[in-house]
Amino acid sequence: HLEAQEMLSYIYKATMRMTRLITDLLDYCGIGQDKKLTLVDCEKLVKVVQQDLAIKIKETNTTFDVGKLPEIKGFETELRLLFQNLINNAIKFSKPGTSPKISIYAKEQDGWTFYIQDNGIGIADENKDKIFSVFQRLHSTSEYEGTGIGLAHCKKIIDLHKGDIGVTSKVGDGSIFYFTIPDQL
Repeated sequence: HLEAQEMLSYIYKATMRMTRLITDLLDYCGIGQDKKLTLVDCEKLVKVVQQDLAIKIKETNTTFDVGKLPEIKGFETELRLLFQNLINNAIKFSKPGTSPKISIYAKEQDGWTFYIQDNGIGIADENKDKIFSVFQRLHSTSEYEGTGIGLAHCKKIIDLHKGDIGVTSKVGDGSIFYFTIPDQL
């Protein structure tokens, strides 16, 4: 019985991973499909994302420092996914035994540049370019859940907005993900 239960558990977990992967791929392919440019209140958008991630935020004792965020012209559904992926990663890749602290702020220059800063595990220099590629994982699934497609989503969303995305980071000292949304979209 025990061997059969282990096999079923293995099959179930593999099926769940495959389902997540297919869902993520479909989401990736769907980015920008129903393109509708609107005025997006980024402060409200971040609040909605915080509500969506409320259980995870509470479980991890995550704190936020959110500066004044602008209203911008963009694709609301995609921008929400962008903020959700970046905030979710900032929580997920926290240092063991340390509550995540996330700062979100924006600066106006040729449009807007947004910053999402965390106090997490950081990213090594040699991995900074890789992380925005589809299926690029730096950690095993036993260490951190996920399909390795989240930051590829972010890159595609920023490309859709004709902006740039990048990261500054030091291993063990957190990361600052930044992205630009130009005025002329």
